[in-house]
Amino acid sequence: MRFVSVGPGFMITFAAVLLNNKYRNTSMKLSEFNFNLPSELIAFYPAENRDEARLMVVHKKTGKIEHKLFKDILEYFEDGDSIAVNDTKVFPARMFGNKEKTGAKIEVFLLRELNREYKLWDVLVDPARKIRVGNKLYFGDSDLVAEVIDNTTSRGRTIRFLTDAVGEDFYKLIDQLGETPLPKYIHREVEESDKERYQTIFAEHKGAVAAPTAGLHFTKQLVKRLALKGVEVSPLTLHIGLGTFRPVDVEDLTKHKTDSENFNIPQITVDAVNKTIEKKGRVCAVGTTTLRALESSVSSTNRLKLNSGWTDKFIFPPYEFKIANALITNLHMPQSILLMTACAFGGYELMMKAYEKAIEEKYRFFSYGDSMLILD
Repeated sequence: MRFVSVGPGFMITFAAVLLNNKYRNTSMKLSEFNFNLPSELIAFYPAENRDEARLMVVHKKTGKIEHKLFKDILEYFEDGDSIAVNDTKVFPARMFGNKEKTGAKIEVFLLRELNREYKLWDVLVDPARKIRVGNKLYFGDSDLVAEVIDNTTSRGRTIRFLTDAVGEDFYKLIDQLGETPLPKYIHREVEESDKERYQTIFAEHKGAVAAPTAGLHFTKQLVKRLALKGVEVSPLTLHIGLGTFRPVDVEDLTKHKTDSENFNIPQITVDAVNKTIEKKGRVCAVGTTTLRALESSVSSTNRLKLNSGWTDKFIFPPYEFKIANALITNLHMPQSILLMTACAFGGYELMMKAYEKAIEEKYRFFSYGDSMLILD
């Protein structure tokens, strides 16, 4: 049996983690979020039907854990409750070009558009050692060429696309030449079905390089059934970047800095969420990205406010949440900031026990895996 762990050659058991945490009197450390994960529990494909992924329901007040299917979330929401979802849309951010003269194959991962008029983009290149300022890359049989104009990080570059295509024609080129940016730990080739399955049914605003995976479990039928119960499903946008998945490399979590991500909270969601708060109903965030956007938009009276811009908010225990009192999330990688945010919401000890139970029950982990509903 193989295991997945993040961290320089050391593993820590759940029991040791909990014991260490019980007597801790300092801020939480990176090593406290490590655990043994059998590699066969990593999901390479999604459930056949979106809403039939498994659902672990964790009750914070009692510690009770239930095992359901995702479509059973209907049991936990009532008239007047509110569910906030991330409607960001993943674009085909992974491209492959050939270096001029040598023809070397280079992966170009589009991170963010810097200037639309001049077609400037921040990207990651692999292998980075072969790419220098001034190099040109050619993409397939198309007329699309990119010139490297600056270095940003060890693998980061700023490139300028050289093409006569403008506006929608340019983005059609990217759609044709790029591929669905499945996470690297999904060790298989991208398939045609990934274009639809690595996208939520809410996807509307293009700009993410990774899917808001908690939202992948929703179907249009399930949303209709929630609406019939009087549960309002409202959108917000947070364009997920690679910073969400960047490894934490400091033991002291207070020293970790996350990359900024662009977000927008529309008035329709502000109204729906605040109405639920006033009625003391259940406000559920679908995914840690949605949770981060909500917590980046709190008014002085602890209500959700109209807001847009950039957030680099990093949520880890202990943290007092102001807006959501329920969270839908997937099962995350050891030592990831996604796991830390889930632990901040559900309580560290309870989440570690829930993850231990998930492994015992052979839940499927990560982007295409199963889900968890955390309730007050």
